[in-house]
Amino acid sequence: MRSTPIRVALLGCGTVGGEVARLLTEQAGELAARAGAPVELAGIAVRRPDKHPELPPELLTRNAAELVAADDVDVVVELIGGIEPTRTWLLDALRAGKSVVTANKALLSENSAELSEAADASGADLYFEAAVAGAIPLLRPLRESLAGDRITRVMGIVNGTTNYILSAMDSTGAGYAEALDEASRLGYAEADPTADVDGYDAASKAAILASLAFHTRVTAADVHREGIAGVTASDITAAKMLNRTVKLLAICERVTSDDGSESVSARVHPVMIPRAHQLAGVSGAFNAVYVEADAAGELMFYGQGAGGAPTASAVLGDLVAVARNRVLGGLGPRESAHAALPVRPMGQTPTRYHVSLDVADRPGVLAQVAQAFAANGVSIAAVRQRDRLSTASLVIVTHLAPDAALESTVDEIAKMDVVHEVVSVMRVEGEDQ
Repeated sequence: MRSTPIRVALLGCGTVGGEVARLLTEQAGELAARAGAPVELAGIAVRRPDKHPELPPELLTRNAAELVAADDVDVVVELIGGIEPTRTWLLDALRAGKSVVTANKALLSENSAELSEAADASGADLYFEAAVAGAIPLLRPLRESLAGDRITRVMGIVNGTTNYILSAMDSTGAGYAEALDEASRLGYAEADPTADVDGYDAASKAAILASLAFHTRVTAADVHREGIAGVTASDITAAKMLNRTVKLLAICERVTSDDGSESVSARVHPVMIPRAHQLAGVSGAFNAVYVEADAAGELMFYGQGAGGAPTASAVLGDLVAVARNRVLGGLGPRESAHAALPVRPMGQTPTRYHVSLDVADRPGVLAQVAQAFAANGVSIAAVRQRDRLSTASLVIVTHLAPDAALESTVDEIAKMDVVHEVVSVMRVEGEDQ
């Protein structure tokens, strides 16, 4: 074992950073054995040192930039989040040849190309397993284990807050607002849950997953995003009637056009999936990601998607890998963007819709509605009708069609005199059982 230690600058000491600092101290001997050298904290950048009496005061500093620039720092572990000034600090570290371990999904989904290029130029490592799905080993399999395979689809639950809310709505019949209040009370939702419930968090993760899976640079701006605030108890009930459940999914696909050309689709939105699907049983705040590849077939990754200790586990795994590379003189995996596939707009992406309508209860209504689907080139897979006094409930599930065609169809139907209300519209995934 090398006696010279690997010195670590830790930026941020919140829920995850505190666990990283604790484990670096408590498991120092084992970490050194795995890394091939002692791994030591050179300093911890925090906003308010007085809030961390459990840490040695000599390690604490308010000056993150100075800590990053210190000559005795080998690795920077960033757990602050946000774009700036974090981006500047990490670029400075990488350009100076210091390896970086980060859990910053927002930064990676916007600036991974710039960070990767800086790492390549200096021969430093950039690791970010903790940026998606917490403790679940997911990014490393995509980057390394499946590097020789052709991945066709990555679909999963990557936000625990929204999964808890939708699971509660499904199991208790609660409305969205009630389920969100419960999630907040139990600590599953932030005081401001916007990033979670509006899909921003999941969209950042989808960008990272699509980039790795399809060897193409995908940013958060490329990801179609819809949140769960519009999901109603009626939507959940409608899904149950079809033996389905509602999940907020990140869906990244390799799409082949009729002419054989390929593109990438990346989207986040609520989806009705069959209860027999592997993702349907993922409840509470857990995460799960389903991967399809040509040779490997179908793979499922499941576990704790957030939390201090689970996320710290992923951070320390990266840190050991980086430290081992520095000891042995090797490099970790680099960015792979050689495919450079175009990102397909949502309107051109093939999807399926579940449409629930309140319509007039008289002859010819179904034919008129069906004609609107046909006129837009959308094929109907199933229809269910139920009479209620002077109105009827009409539920239509479509076959695959471009999302824009489906959206246009719904807009056209909503203007019909025979349609009293478009009760709900939701995309569906998976084959009906």
